Amino acid sequence: MAAPENRDIIRIGDRNFVPYIGRDKIHAAVCRVAARISADLAGTNPLFVCVLNGAFVFAADLFREISIGGEITFVRMKSYDGTQSTGRVREIHGLDEDIAGRTVVIVEDIVDTGYTVRHLREQLLAKGPQEVRVAALLFKPEALKCEVTVDYAALEIPNRFIVGYGLDYNEQGRQLKDIYVVKE
Repeated sequence: MAAPENRDIIRIGDRNFVPYIGRDKIHAAVCRVAARISADLAGTNPLFVCVLNGAFVFAADLFREISIGGEITFVRMKSYDGTQSTGRVREIHGLDEDIAGRTVVIVEDIVDTGYTVRHLREQLLAKGPQEVRVAALLFKPEALKCEVTVDYAALEIPNRFIVGYGLDYNEQGRQLKDIYVVKE
């Protein structure tokens, strides 16, 4: 990542990005989702399934704000190349836990095309959980290419490419504390 040309523009690879969503707004949205999940799933000991690599920051912050019992595990899926979805979901690391009869919450960084969430949800349902819900930091409803339900969306955004707070551009920019959008 190159040094910023000015305080508001950062360069990652061949793209310029500008600030889009600040860390305070992100934190408030994460707290709202955590409160809803805690209320809705009280008494269930849910298993949170974090989709790596992008959702690890959101999952960590969300899990710390959850006020009920629960466990967390990780899967790794890949569907992006650069700024575009490939339309194919590859499983890099799957789920090892027994989820039969459990409440499962998929924790995603962003739901845009919906392919990853649909693919993972179908895999999980085949293992006999009581229910599968989806929590996403960001939801782009206008980018959906398939039918999916996002039970807990922290923030809805338009169909623009973003980076930061775990989201990347060619594996770079995940460490940014704020979310940036590609400069047009």
